[in-house]
Amino acid sequence: MDNRLRFLSALHYFESASRLKSYSKAAEELHVTQAAISQKLRQLEERLGCKLFIRRGREMHLTDKGKILQHHVNDGFKHIITGLNRIQNEPLEGILNVSAPRSFSTRWLMPRLWKFTMAFPHIPIRVQTVKDIDIRHTETDVLIWQGDERVEHLDLEQESLFEEAIYPYCSPQLAESINFVRPEQLLNCWLIDFHSASFSWEQWFQSANVSTKREVLQWMEVSTFDMAINAVVAGHGACLATESISADFVERGLLTKPFDIGLNPGIRYTVISDPASSRALRINAFKSWLHKELNFD
Repeated sequence: MDNRLRFLSALHYFESASRLKSYSKAAEELHVTQAAISQKLRQLEERLGCKLFIRRGREMHLTDKGKILQHHVNDGFKHIITGLNRIQNEPLEGILNVSAPRSFSTRWLMPRLWKFTMAFPHIPIRVQTVKDIDIRHTETDVLIWQGDERVEHLDLEQESLFEEAIYPYCSPQLAESINFVRPEQLLNCWLIDFHSASFSWEQWFQSANVSTKREVLQWMEVSTFDMAINAVVAGHGACLATESISADFVERGLLTKPFDIGLNPGIRYTVISDPASSRALRINAFKSWLHKELNFD
């Protein structure tokens, strides 16, 4: 066996430092001192006869040889973890961490989650907001992702859930007062905009064959979909949303769709998980329930 495998503990330090771009953060993660990280990696560089890191400001960046080593170390550790998971898979019962966009969690997932709890009472769900599409080395077991990004290069599984068109919504009172007949009438309303890389009012007006420019629109920008919906329900203009997210507001008479003109392609949702996770039984149970619930809808 290659005697360089005696560097295994140093490679563990290397993996953490290269991923976090910081010796101090690696030390926190591994519960050792920064000096221990620095010494171990300096010894590794001396024994390999090459430089692995260079400092840029406060961050430690990999050299070209460091990037090559990182790629193979990640692959090697991944194979080890897969092997450990195959002999140490967690049981079906236990916590499951699910991450999703705030609007999807609030408007779609949470009102239905009791059904999963009834079917799997021994799998408590911890719902979190989305932070990063790469769920490796995080607490997230299942990620519901909004967008067109792919994760094959991360060796993660990604399954399509559904895709929806985007429509304008406003309060019934506003719709009645304006008496909407033509989509360009929306130009006379306050347009509520929230941070979304997937769609914009300019795109919707273009799909409705209405010529407009951002600078002539009356608009208000908010940070979340919930804030946008609350403003619109109160009668303050219109916002863009999908039918699944807005359905219960429409059913309760709080929102209405003034025009049946959808922006396509709209929003695409996928479910992402790590096939090497030790919680595969729980993950598969949740994903199966998710697909059944969507088909039921």
